[in-house]
Amino acid sequence: MISRYAKRLYLAFIYLFFYLPLLVVFIYSFNMNKYTANWTGFSFRWYEVLLNNTALLDAALNSLLVAVCAATAATILGTITALCVKRYRFPGRKALYGSVLLLTVSPDIVMGISLLLMFLLIKMELGFVTLLIAHTTLCAPFVTVTVLSRLAEFDEYLIEAARDLGASEAAAFRHVLLPMTAPAIAAGWLLSFTLSLDDILISTFTTGPHFEVLPVKIYSMVKLGVKPDVNALSTVMFVLTLVFVLLAQLIYQFRRK
Repeated sequence: MISRYAKRLYLAFIYLFFYLPLLVVFIYSFNMNKYTANWTGFSFRWYEVLLNNTALLDAALNSLLVAVCAATAATILGTITALCVKRYRFPGRKALYGSVLLLTVSPDIVMGISLLLMFLLIKMELGFVTLLIAHTTLCAPFVTVTVLSRLAEFDEYLIEAARDLGASEAAAFRHVLLPMTAPAIAAGWLLSFTLSLDDILISTFTTGPHFEVLPVKIYSMVKLGVKPDVNALSTVMFVLTLVFVLLAQLIYQFRRK
């Protein structure tokens, strides 16, 4: 009995630890007062301010654009790398796998400085393209590791059976290998999207003055204090994320049925 209550108490503590800060942001986004610490009444004032804050909305759209493009590019590169490492033998295979693992634990600030130096060396103007390359470099190794974990459970004899039944290499990949790895590929894309959307260190070094993304914009704003319209934007993004997660879960349950 005591053990059951202890488990419930521990679970409640974990939920509070993760979600209490989000709840505070959600509540204070409806605060009428300009200063976050003092509650003076319920109001949608800061959501109206957010809709009129074109600079903040442009930064949010830029972040979404970079996140979608970087996640897609990283998923393609990471999946191809995972397939090559798992299914083929070639010189430098172990070095490639080791470099992928090294990038997953490499500090963001080191990656940001090194990419900045590379862009300056080749005289590439900082902006959308450099930020996209940087975020793709950041996310691709995580996709590779995610897909490799799925391929570790894959039975290679299924490919051989498909080839014995007359399927070409492309057909075996499309009808056997790709459906088996699809959950890992989708998970890699979502992970890449999240990493790109909230990255600030690499973005600070690799973006230009004419292309501002949301994390860098918010960081520059909160130096002088957290404004209520930032709380409103955080609430909107959290709700949208929650909606996407619920839709993905519903689609998954529908496909299982």
